Amino acid sequence: MHVVVVESPAKAKTINKYLGKDFEVLASYGHVRDLPSKDGSVNPEADFDMAWSVDERGEKRLRDIARAVKQADQLYLATDPDREGEAISWHIVEELQRRKALKKGTPVKRVVFNEITKSAVIEAFKHPRELNRELIDAYLARRALDYLVGFTLSPVLWRKLPGSRSAGRVQSVALRLICERESEIEIFRPQEYWSLAAELEAVGQGRFKARLAQLEGEKIERLSLGNEGAARHAEEVVRAAGTYRVASVDRKQVRRHPQPPFTTSTLQQEASRKLGLGATRTMRLAQQLYEGHEINGETVGLITYMRTDGVAMSNEAISLARQMVSEQYGDTYLPSAPRHYKSKAKNAQEAHEPVRPTDFRRTPEQMRRFLPQDEARLYELIYLRALASQMESARFEQVSVDIAVGDGRTRLRATGQIPLFDGFLKLYQEGRDEDSEDENQARLPKLEEGQDLHLRDVLTEQHFTQPPPRYSEASLVKKLEELGIGRPSTYASILQVLQDRDYVRLEKKRFIPEDRGRMVTAFLQAFFQRYVEYDFTAQLEDQLDDISGGREDWKEVLRRFWSAFSTAVEETKGLRIAEVIDALDRDLGPHFFPVDAENPDKDPRLCPSCNEGRLGLRIGKTGGFIGCSNYPDCRYTRPLAQADGEGGDLAAEPRKLGLDPESGLEVTLRKGPYGLYVQLGEAAAKGEKPKRSSLPKTLPPDQVDLERALALLSLPRTLGQHEGEEVTAGIGRFGPYVRKGKTYKSIPADEDVLNIGLNRAVDLLAQKVERGGGALKTLGDHPDGGEVTVHSGRYGPYVKHGKINATLPKDSDPQAVTLEEALPLIAAKAAKAPAGKRTASTAKKAPAKKAPAKKTAATKTTAKKKAPAAKKTA
Repeated sequence: MHVVVVESPAKAKTINKYLGKDFEVLASYGHVRDLPSKDGSVNPEADFDMAWSVDERGEKRLRDIARAVKQADQLYLATDPDREGEAISWHIVEELQRRKALKKGTPVKRVVFNEITKSAVIEAFKHPRELNRELIDAYLARRALDYLVGFTLSPVLWRKLPGSRSAGRVQSVALRLICERESEIEIFRPQEYWSLAAELEAVGQGRFKARLAQLEGEKIERLSLGNEGAARHAEEVVRAAGTYRVASVDRKQVRRHPQPPFTTSTLQQEASRKLGLGATRTMRLAQQLYEGHEINGETVGLITYMRTDGVAMSNEAISLARQMVSEQYGDTYLPSAPRHYKSKAKNAQEAHEPVRPTDFRRTPEQMRRFLPQDEARLYELIYLRALASQMESARFEQVSVDIAVGDGRTRLRATGQIPLFDGFLKLYQEGRDEDSEDENQARLPKLEEGQDLHLRDVLTEQHFTQPPPRYSEASLVKKLEELGIGRPSTYASILQVLQDRDYVRLEKKRFIPEDRGRMVTAFLQAFFQRYVEYDFTAQLEDQLDDISGGREDWKEVLRRFWSAFSTAVEETKGLRIAEVIDALDRDLGPHFFPVDAENPDKDPRLCPSCNEGRLGLRIGKTGGFIGCSNYPDCRYTRPLAQADGEGGDLAAEPRKLGLDPESGLEVTLRKGPYGLYVQLGEAAAKGEKPKRSSLPKTLPPDQVDLERALALLSLPRTLGQHEGEEVTAGIGRFGPYVRKGKTYKSIPADEDVLNIGLNRAVDLLAQKVERGGGALKTLGDHPDGGEVTVHSGRYGPYVKHGKINATLPKDSDPQAVTLEEALPLIAAKAAKAPAGKRTASTAKKAPAKKAPAKKTAATKTTAKKKAPAAKKTA
């Protein structure tokens, strides 16, 4: 018997079918061991010795693997074909050897395949290899670096910056990017400029527009017309010229080539742009497509491995893609030779194929009926991108026309583009991060040099420069990859960690740093600047890649890093809190105390309570806050509150929205310790709390008006009746929800609690029930009190009373079961249940056990003396 270890149970099940009865395929469920989350797991004093531990879940998997391996003729390690997969295989072998589970002489081989199809798996098992030591060393170095930074830097943060969370090696640099972009936006000052376009007509050929390119001999740049006066002067010059003649026409043919198939990074970017999927969600869906679905009675993986930075498809895949292009679109869309791509990313793992369909004959249309909606959308995106990569280039004619106005010292320019052949654009066009107008898309009439034109109108328009946009998931991933920070397979987890630590929030698909995140970044830049520098982090990634390529010794890389890093940490031990506050106050002052644009002479740091003290950043046991310099005479404080979108501070002064027409009470928007909320009136003298409602996280405060606030205050609202029960929508402790009876279901983040309808609510509640989260139906009251309900669980349908769950017989219909049928099942289950799980009535009927008599000191002594004899008899 041959034992095969893979990572996931779905993968194990599929591969077991491919290999047959001579193989036993087991799943490790990912990593079986890790570094314990405590100080000392990596010991620099002992040449970076690493102490690994196995958790309860890993222990169970290892016992199963060890039991199988003891009887095995050979062990195959078929974990994922990347560095992490290599590390998991190494951990398994290390543990099996430590437990003496591997018989002496039992061959251990590594098997890698890029897709879970029968042919790929069978072929891979024909060519096993040894574990790759260089990949394992690179993993160990990366894991040690991340541990040393996290468990050395985080305690410094906790001591010197109370209220902060932990700091990570790559996450801290990604956070810096987000915070720096926010600082750019805050200091940005819009600049006015005007544009001028002339509407011209070529007789018999139609009208077109041309922009001002030169005015009275001066070249016109974007900001050249800085005010209305300049724009009006330019308009007058153009109108008064009288003659407009084509000075030159420049035509050239251009080709646009298709992009290569997806890498991990480009897949995350395009899924964000085109499908609105976050990086974490994209990778989860891709994992499901990779591990496979049952298609026409056969379980197959639908895409190749999704953690890759290679772009070169196999010859077999290229041939099939070209065949599909020829069959579906004709030979005019097929290039004369196959397209071969080479990765531009540094240190790309070229051994990996890009993300592509395992079989181009499985079209998105065919797969749609087998896949959940989001998986089907992602599969279509992957399929079209990969197929388009083997299609002919698109061809265009680009036209640029210079138009002399009057004596020629003033000129207009028109540019346009004429599609000649759509090529790969017939199938796929890459998305863009930002919406932008492309004047080259305009269609122009066929113009000739020297041709006279007629002026029909002159259009001037006012503009203002815009700040740089906040990062989206797509643009942040792109930036990280450009800088060489982290690796594509880690981007999803990096973005998720930043949100989990409350360092950033995702609003309208854009990252906004929280005050906590900005303080951490300011602290690290002030006292650990080298370790959040983009170049330093990128160089460290290069060194890790050199380890995996056998060009660097992993422990030597760790020694160099630790020598400088430990010194920097040591230097912070004598750091006083006052020094930290001063550094943060200097860096974050413009953020916490912005100048009022309407009243620039007003000091934003003047204390509103004593009108004398200076407001500044303070740090308490639970984190930062704003305080007055006249403390303790003036005790004014306020939380570190983000602006409410209109420059106000809601924590210090609530924003008035208007009066409630029914009660006549003031409605206000406020910020409390648990976030933003709207409030009706003020607290009563007797201590009764006024009516309040939290703001959904997806609702920006600057979009809250009186109408929306009153709608929030009216929650929960009734949506209607379903199966005789009322369905409502409201906002609770964990956010917006819908409710029916005792069943609650959270409303997805991209849906509005104020607009959700009955049909959608019923659909959400049905999903909860299907997953075992709510009752399928209520059967009636139990004779001892309490309801008896029917549920759908992980192991099948069951009936429930109190804490007792009784499984229904296999042939039972959960919708048809009656109370009379359920009661005996519950009684039988209750009789077997531990005392703590029994219902009150069952507990009463259970015979009372006689309490054991207390042992006296003499009895205890006697028992001790008799124990050896009893043991001997036994």
